[in-house]
Amino acid sequence: MNPFNELGIRHDIVNAITELGFEKPTPIQESAIPLLLSGSNDFVGLAQTGTGKTAAFGLPLLELIDYSKNHPQALVLCPTRELCLQISNDIKNYAKNLPNVNVVAVYGGAAIVNQLKDIKRGVQIVVATPGRMLDILNRKAIDFTQVRYVVLDEADEMLNMGFQDDINDILSTTPDEKKTWLFSATMPREVREIAKKYMTDPKELTMGKQNTGNVNIEHEFYIVKARDKYAAFKRIVDFNPEIFGIVFCRTKIETQEIAESLVKDGYNADSLHGDLSQQQRDKVMKRYRDKNLQLLIATDVAARGIDVNNVTHVINYALPDEIENYTHRSGRTGRAGKTGISICIINAKETHKIRQIEKVIGKQFTKAEIPSGFDVVEKQLFGLVHKVHNVEVNDKQIDQYIPRIMDEFADMSKEDIIKRFASLEFNRFLDYYKNAPDLNATADDRGRDTERGSRQTGNSAYTRLFINLGSVDDFTRGDLLGYICNNSGISGRNVGKIDMKGVFSFFEVENEQVDKIISGFKSVDFHGRAVKIEVSGEAASSGERRGGGNRGERSGGGYQGGSRSGSGSGYGGYKGGGNRERSGGGGFRDFSGKSREERSSGSGGSSRGGERRRRSN
Repeated sequence: MNPFNELGIRHDIVNAITELGFEKPTPIQESAIPLLLSGSNDFVGLAQTGTGKTAAFGLPLLELIDYSKNHPQALVLCPTRELCLQISNDIKNYAKNLPNVNVVAVYGGAAIVNQLKDIKRGVQIVVATPGRMLDILNRKAIDFTQVRYVVLDEADEMLNMGFQDDINDILSTTPDEKKTWLFSATMPREVREIAKKYMTDPKELTMGKQNTGNVNIEHEFYIVKARDKYAAFKRIVDFNPEIFGIVFCRTKIETQEIAESLVKDGYNADSLHGDLSQQQRDKVMKRYRDKNLQLLIATDVAARGIDVNNVTHVINYALPDEIENYTHRSGRTGRAGKTGISICIINAKETHKIRQIEKVIGKQFTKAEIPSGFDVVEKQLFGLVHKVHNVEVNDKQIDQYIPRIMDEFADMSKEDIIKRFASLEFNRFLDYYKNAPDLNATADDRGRDTERGSRQTGNSAYTRLFINLGSVDDFTRGDLLGYICNNSGISGRNVGKIDMKGVFSFFEVENEQVDKIISGFKSVDFHGRAVKIEVSGEAASSGERRGGGNRGERSGGGYQGGSRSGSGSGYGGYKGGGNRERSGGGGFRDFSGKSREERSSGSGGSSRGGERRRRSN
């Protein structure tokens, strides 16, 4: 018998979740489900993300709802669109063997008309983000006067995102006698105040100490000089060939720059930040969930609500401003009983922050060493050997080629074939990491060492070019990089900084590649419009002749002058950024060979401020 039966869950639901792979309850499910099934108590559950909270409240809701009545009986509020869709889909999957169960997801970034139609057809469980839910309430399109249960999932996240007033307004439309179930990873004062205001003598359940990290996660930190941070980061990634990770940065600009640099260096990466439209965000997340991306570079705000299984690593490229955010970051790995690793890359002055985080999460960090070049080469080699050993062979398709393959290798011994095969990857990494320096710094290394030092300036090896394509053409920097490479035949490693504008853009390219790019674009058109590429000084001069005014950036969309820029992207080869002569590394596909649909959705769209951004959720 499935242990969920013993918790009081009916057979039809247990059969459905058994098919989903639920074999035994997680600790929070085992403790919370019997309490919630009574339906007679308010409830506060403190547990990390990835511990099975959706089933902890979703299964009891399905037991307590009266399906003969087709009006809202349960409301689940959560912080983000992704989490809203995940919760609603999970509850639908749990209920697939039950008749007449209607669950509606209500969230921003999608047509409100369709959501209104779904509500009008009848609904028992509404899963919503606060901004869109309040919008629908203001339209008087839903009636919560008969709601019996309200679930506040990831309550601390909702408050961090500024939804406190929305939550208050929404809950004011629900009956006083309803039961409120609150789930949160942390218990800040604001969450405690919500519990006090809307609950009566709630039952509290804490899985581990408040704010502590998941016990399945290992925490490591590396001390490097700021100028070596990107190179150290790449080496850590190369040392983990099977990595499937989320990389956290402090700003959206940093996420974009690092993602672009990784793509140029041949890694499968993309960025997630607040300037992305909902469509672009969905595109990036689909690629990540489908594992077409191995590294997702994100800000704290953009990553809220992400729930992706099997994330192996969380890398803190920059430590969070708020210590509590570290708990949310690290909680993206080690989910559903699996193990994970949370890594911090810091400079010597930040070691005290690691000690502060240790106190909050109740776990000690391990100080790790940046692997040497030889260590990385060895790890990549045996990663390849392991992959070959475990590859699934499609005999039906490959058999027709075996005779020709055997003929090709007829004059080689088994040992020769293995050596040559292994050398395909081994030689590339051996060349890249030959004479690789030690990137480790010590806690006492507190000399003048700033991020600015990692950025190369005044590099005369690059020429700045103008192209008459920009964000209005639905290009992102990642898209434009691929477009340039595909039409000119150069590698992304030859391209420096890309500066996107509205109707045009600038990009830097190695001097020896300029003629090749200009030649490659001589007969290229984009949607019937000839694509023009010029050295930026020439573009500025011609813009001056066409539009008048001074050279430089003009408010009317004019050009930014200057014949050459040596700024580079600031993140280059293994010597700590800026050395573009060797910007390889990474065992993933080269960006220049991908179709546009496979590539990054980038940073298009404008940043919406304050209230508009909040309401869009």
